[in-house]
Amino acid sequence: MDIYSKQELIEKLKEISEMEWVENARYGNHGGVGNTLEDLLGIKENNLPIPNAAEWELKCQRRSTKSLMTLTHCEPSPRAIKFVPSILLPSYGWRHKEAGKKHSENEMSFRQTIHGLSPSDRGFMVKINRDERKILISFDSTKVSKIHRNWLDTVNNKVGNINELAPQPYWGFDDLEHIVGVKLLNCFYVQAEVKKQNGKEFYRYSSVLMLRKFNFNRFLDEIEKGNILIDFDARTGHNHGTKFRLRRSLFPNLYEEATVIIG
Repeated sequence: MDIYSKQELIEKLKEISEMEWVENARYGNHGGVGNTLEDLLGIKENNLPIPNAAEWELKCQRRSTKSLMTLTHCEPSPRAIKFVPSILLPSYGWRHKEAGKKHSENEMSFRQTIHGLSPSDRGFMVKINRDERKILISFDSTKVSKIHRNWLDTVNNKVGNINELAPQPYWGFDDLEHIVGVKLLNCFYVQAEVKKQNGKEFYRYSSVLMLRKFNFNRFLDEIEKGNILIDFDARTGHNHGTKFRLRRSLFPNLYEEATVIIG
């Protein structure tokens, strides 16, 4: 694996940008933008080997994409009770759309993408308590859409209380800041234009930002603004994990310093 100084890496990224259109090195792989760049840099798994410096992350995306960027996977506390599969899914879940088809008749689902701006149609929302230093998942039955009234009745029958979650799942500031901050402390954020020709996919790496000093308070602000979302994806047979995801165009907002390398 190649070793770069920070300046050498910047020069290498400029060279790659000047190559214009580069063929996808991992045909059929949705992550081809990042994988192809890793191959061109001679690195593995986006860990940039820069000696005598803090760890750097390599984040790549298709310039035209509207999909959310996954920042980290992290299950809520109290983790010992496995809150999502043990409480949210059996007590607040609903019948899986593939129950009786792809899955068993009794397959349940708890899939919610929620944020801090307003409740979801099932009444779930993210709330930040800065005094207690917690990011909390909240439930308000008065915010449940009329189309989910039958589901709300089943919740009431199961838990006997359709007020607030008790206990509430949460992430402590200190734990989450360490998890996210270590992963995203410094970052090279690369965007690529994409085209297809003769059944093949090609990339042009046309934008690179060097982002420094991840700021956890800005992370909290973006949750409250509805720009960072918490994504639950659990079913009876498998918990796919809880993710913090961001609207991609706002990624630089999480950093104190943003330097245009290519753009």
